[in-house]
Amino acid sequence: MKFTAGDRGNLLPFLMAVFLISLTLPAVGADLESPEFYDLLLNLPKTKGPQIFQDAVIFTSPSSHRRAGVALAAEGFATVHWMRKLMVSQDPLDAPIPPGKKAPDPYKDSGLLFYVYQAPEGLAEIEYRLVLDGLWTTDPFNPTNRRDRASGIVNSLVVLPKTAKEPAFHENPRGVLNFSFKGPPGETVTVAGSFNHWDPFMYELREYPAGLYSLSLFLPPGTYQYLFFHRGERYLDPYNSRRAYTREGDAASEVVIE
Repeated sequence: MKFTAGDRGNLLPFLMAVFLISLTLPAVGADLESPEFYDLLLNLPKTKGPQIFQDAVIFTSPSSHRRAGVALAAEGFATVHWMRKLMVSQDPLDAPIPPGKKAPDPYKDSGLLFYVYQAPEGLAEIEYRLVLDGLWTTDPFNPTNRRDRASGIVNSLVVLPKTAKEPAFHENPRGVLNFSFKGPPGETVTVAGSFNHWDPFMYELREYPAGLYSLSLFLPPGTYQYLFFHRGERYLDPYNSRRAYTREGDAASEVVIE
């Protein structure tokens, strides 16, 4: 995981930033508690349009605005969803605070306001306008827009990518072992188990779409244990609730192939 300049090299400031962010997040369907989301949010540029994370869209604005919000065409622009300031923790001070002096504020303005919108399933695009310090306007950092034929007003536009449906549980056709793993895009994910003497380099999952990795192996009937390997760590299969223990006493996912 990457850290911002103020957080890199010390885990405590990062965890405090995560805590502050989590206090401001709406309850949406995307995995907003994942390290991938915090990594994305903490490293968002100050001058870039909406960012897509899973089935959510992150609208942003520089915190130099006193107040910023987003209004959606799908809601008839009737509601303004106000953005919140992203606060991050500053580096801890190694030197003790002199007597009588006030301790510095442990948090600082990241320079970013943000709002996370849950995109309904099947939605292809989002038409919106920003409200910046009381002024309704198009998003200055999003070059994609559309003119409303009835009113002549130009609205900003976000086109959502088509994504494959994420598996909800582990399932295998007869004689096939299917693997699915969800993680950051553009990385290496492998699987190992009793079917390959636990070799973590033999089978690499393929990524499609971004952040969803999968692999299918044809295996003879039997009971198999396995684990995923990502960034040097071992992971159980989140889509398979069946567990077993290896000879070494480690927990592993288990599946029966008929």
